[in-house]
Amino acid sequence: MVGKVKLALLGCGDVAQRDYLPEMHRLADRVELVAVCGRSPQRARHVAEAYGIPSWYTDYARMLREAEVDAVLNLTPIQLHAEATLACLAAGKHVYSEKPVATELEDALRIREEASRRGLVVVCAPSVMLFPQVRCVQRLLERGAVGEVHLVHARGYGGVPPWRGYTSDPTPFFAPGGGPLMDMGVYPLHVLTGLFGQVRKVAAMSHRSREAFVVDEGPFAGKLVPIAVDDCWELVLEMEVGVTAVVSANNCVVDTRSPEMEIYGLDGTIGLSLLDVSAPVALLRRGGGWESLKVDHGGRAQGPDHLLGVEHLVDCITSGTPPILSLQQAIHVLEVIKGAERSAASGYTQQLA
Repeated sequence: MVGKVKLALLGCGDVAQRDYLPEMHRLADRVELVAVCGRSPQRARHVAEAYGIPSWYTDYARMLREAEVDAVLNLTPIQLHAEATLACLAAGKHVYSEKPVATELEDALRIREEASRRGLVVVCAPSVMLFPQVRCVQRLLERGAVGEVHLVHARGYGGVPPWRGYTSDPTPFFAPGGGPLMDMGVYPLHVLTGLFGQVRKVAAMSHRSREAFVVDEGPFAGKLVPIAVDDCWELVLEMEVGVTAVVSANNCVVDTRSPEMEIYGLDGTIGLSLLDVSAPVALLRRGGGWESLKVDHGGRAQGPDHLLGVEHLVDCITSGTPPILSLQQAIHVLEVIKGAERSAASGYTQQLA
């Protein structure tokens, strides 16, 4: 491809304005943001004006027809990811999809088939396997820094809502198809499968901590949000390499002092944040003390650096290399989630194909 990759932004809510758009300047020499689409005309127009985007829409079908774009950043609510991605692929556009890639396995497989048939790239969030602290841990494991690993504890906490400073309607996170396993559990699941390969078995328990909450600030203040899905999940995974992993995902814990992932080897322990690229990696070697390894994160000052996923999409489009943030891994993570749902409902461990 010659020249800049032309991108369209589909969804201009909280995550777009908090995490993606403020960092987009880092790709200014490679990317041109040419269109934005949102449900609210006021918000879509505001984002277009604030970031110098030439065109704005409230109908993504119209945007896909009219806007001259190479790829779409799909930042729609969870329940719309599959529908929007399939529409983008049908229009001949490469796609970066926020997580999860779909809420149902059948839709994820349709996305894979459509992308393959049309020769299009699909890059799947979360971009956590590109985060510098995770890459650091990957190198440590490859060097055998903590010896043979048999156990991992990991956490995907979304915080107890209402969330301070959240400016969009939080309802989709707690509606059918949403929930903390889909929203936050994907972070540890993507890292686990990225570091240790596929999951062979999953057992899970879940429950719902409460029925609803009221938004207490921002444009949706006073809105009653039903919690229609379980918001407390505990998973035990058997990885194909023999590692046992315990994963928590919930919206009923305010915070924790534990790292979001701890990897236990026979010769030591590694602790890392799955979200904050500025947090050092903790390393304990048997017979020694804890070390704090600073990681050069280069891009975003702190927090999750989601723009790395967009940059990866551009790399894959321009170079033709297959994505690290692959559709196949996203499909397997969805298989794990669906297995966990079946286990929690039945009380039985689920064998994954």
